[in-house]
Amino acid sequence: MAKKDFKAESKRLLDLMINSIYTHKEIFLREIISNASDAIDKLHFISLTDENAPQASDFAITIAADKDNRTLTISDNGIGMSQEELEDNLGTIAKSGSFQFKKDMPQDEKTDIIGQFGVGFYSAFMVADEVTVITKKYNSDTAYKWNSTGAEGYTIEECDKDTAGTQIIMHIKSDADEEKYSEYLEQYKIMSLVKKYSDYIHYPIKMEIEKSENTAPEGEEPKYETVSEIQTLNSMVPIWRRAKSEVSDQEFNDYYKEKFTDMSDPLVTIHVSADGMVSYKALMYIPSALPYGYYTKDFEKGLQLYSNGVMIMDRCEQLLPDYFRFVKGIVDSQDLSLNISRELLQHDRQLKIISKNIEKKIKSELAKLMKNDFEKYSTFWKNFGLQIKYGIVSDYGMNKDALKDLLVFSSSASDKYTTLSDYISRMREQQKFIYYACGESTEQISALPQAELCRDKGYEMLYFTDEADEFVVQMLGAFDEKEFKSITAEDAQLENEEEKEKVEKQAEENKEMLDFLQGALGGRASKVVISHKLKSHPICLSADGQLTLDMEKYFASLPGDQPKPKAAKVLELNGDHKVFLALKNAYENDKDKATKYVNILFDQAMLIAGFPIENTVSYCDMVCDLMN
Repeated sequence: MAKKDFKAESKRLLDLMINSIYTHKEIFLREIISNASDAIDKLHFISLTDENAPQASDFAITIAADKDNRTLTISDNGIGMSQEELEDNLGTIAKSGSFQFKKDMPQDEKTDIIGQFGVGFYSAFMVADEVTVITKKYNSDTAYKWNSTGAEGYTIEECDKDTAGTQIIMHIKSDADEEKYSEYLEQYKIMSLVKKYSDYIHYPIKMEIEKSENTAPEGEEPKYETVSEIQTLNSMVPIWRRAKSEVSDQEFNDYYKEKFTDMSDPLVTIHVSADGMVSYKALMYIPSALPYGYYTKDFEKGLQLYSNGVMIMDRCEQLLPDYFRFVKGIVDSQDLSLNISRELLQHDRQLKIISKNIEKKIKSELAKLMKNDFEKYSTFWKNFGLQIKYGIVSDYGMNKDALKDLLVFSSSASDKYTTLSDYISRMREQQKFIYYACGESTEQISALPQAELCRDKGYEMLYFTDEADEFVVQMLGAFDEKEFKSITAEDAQLENEEEKEKVEKQAEENKEMLDFLQGALGGRASKVVISHKLKSHPICLSADGQLTLDMEKYFASLPGDQPKPKAAKVLELNGDHKVFLALKNAYENDKDKATKYVNILFDQAMLIAGFPIENTVSYCDMVCDLMN
């Protein structure tokens, strides 16, 4: 039995594969089981035309752990390997027998082979200091034993084995300071790793499990003994591979709650089975409540990614756009190009196609929910509407056209949400804009002085209570060619021609006074004007320019000491109100009093608009002076 060196590979290369290619050492079990599944797949393919070959019901993968001898053995009754194949597949690092088998098959008879890179076997050396492979090729009389302790080389010799198949025997390393290799000999750990990575391998993965059992006759004091039984560790058939018609809603819900540890049923279940340029199956869920820590930096988005039932990534972020980050689920495809560790995806065309199709599917399901069950959609919106809004304003509005139809807002027309399309359908004939108003609550918005005239005109208002709302409509600009307009904007155009002429006349008659009042405010207001938006209220505040009052509030709330942008504030006065008459009288008879009046009115307008008063002491002093 001569020792042989690995072909053209060095200790450095094997060290690289063991220590760098794989993210977690526990991956080794997934790789070895996947190889065993491939070996069975190959023999199963042969059995379709060879009646002497084992049938599907006979195939299995077996795991055995021996704590005393520190060995973990994975066995399969698949096709096995000849001496030449041992040389080719295990003597050359990164040579894949599965890849060659798939490549040699006729194009119309391709089978589902998981492993294609030939590196997975060597992941065993992450946890083992010696690996032995005992294998016998189907329809061969001779078995062989391959043995290696690492990059120094390997040996191959004939051995005894009764049946076709392969045994991989790993001698587990001794525990190191931070590495507890012994846990890979514990049945609980093996069971959890099979469940995590290989639950949907389509052959049974069996293991002898020890458990404590009461052996005393009924009615007598319990007597517990350790008994052993062979158990199948994997479920084999994933729920997403079954036809949707064969799975009940309750089964989908139960799977979601177990898989994603949620106490509540999902709000929406999305089942996809796609064939075409890329074939894949997906099972996705929209939660019925906001996940814990959703709006924190620790929340991780992404769908679980499987290749032929083997989990490749626990969270594949590339499959979901950020504005759909709330979706949970699984995608399974045999068409993805994986790198040699199977843990990372190549950024290829297939992945982009799947991602784009998933994005369209989620959007269409949400649109369908909005149309067919608006009450349930409202629940979704309360939880995740802010995410959709962020999706519209992010990336410079790149996704606004895809998401705008999903928007709903509170409205003065109803105590329920309304879509933008429904708002437009209710617009008055002479109404030019989609009107909105911002505030901390719908009650606060309804009490705004400008809202009174809007209601009097019969114009519906959208209530913007999220800080993102105004940024959303600024990004949209318009919806169905109807421009958005804040009722607090200087150019809200809530007046008719007659009212406009009246205001213009008042402004012209009081031009000198308005200029004086603006100067008396000492730069606090960019303009003082006669308002066309007020009915019974004496004053209001508006903004001149693109930066609105509520945008100023948002920027002011951001952390940091850097200067924050401020809106150009306009103090609007109701020319028909008695307060205006008092102000005018003061201007004509006592300029100092007029200065106090206009500063008091500006502070009051700031309070109504939701701003803090800059100098509360000065405000109180001015009010007290007027009371003397």
